[in-house]
Amino acid sequence: MNTARLSLIATLFLLVTSLLSAAAPKVGDTFPDLGSFGLEGQGPDLKGKVVVVDFWASWCGPCRQSFPALQEVYTQFKDKNVVVIGVSLDESKDDMDKFLKRSKTEFPILRDAKGKLAEKLSVQSIPSSFVISPDGKIQSIHVGFGGEKTKKAYIADIEKALAKK
Repeated sequence: MNTARLSLIATLFLLVTSLLSAAAPKVGDTFPDLGSFGLEGQGPDLKGKVVVVDFWASWCGPCRQSFPALQEVYTQFKDKNVVVIGVSLDESKDDMDKFLKRSKTEFPILRDAKGKLAEKLSVQSIPSSFVISPDGKIQSIHVGFGGEKTKKAYIADIEKALAKK
């Protein structure tokens, strides 16, 4: 290949990469309003609260492993102005409901069957979680689930967000 062609390919690559990274949310960005995405289910009032939003699906092994940790976090913080919300990406409501019945989840679940919220947040893999501070800003982003390490990170992020109040 000639130098001009390589230069053009490199420039296009950098342009595409910068456009993609510009679309992905970052810590400090405002988390989008959940009510504007047509999610199924009843979400709680989030104003002024620390919120953990976890994207998952019933067929995702790591997601199934993360649910007990999310339930523990929910139980630990539910009386401290903290909300945990699961956002299912299951296309089938029946699949989601079967999983939830087995998991005995107490925190609220919404369903993003069309993936509009997940697309807006550039969710590329699940589970993916966002911890949101009371001012609506993204406090942290977690991709994947690393067991106890991830649960401890959620707790640290929540405590840091609560301390900001």
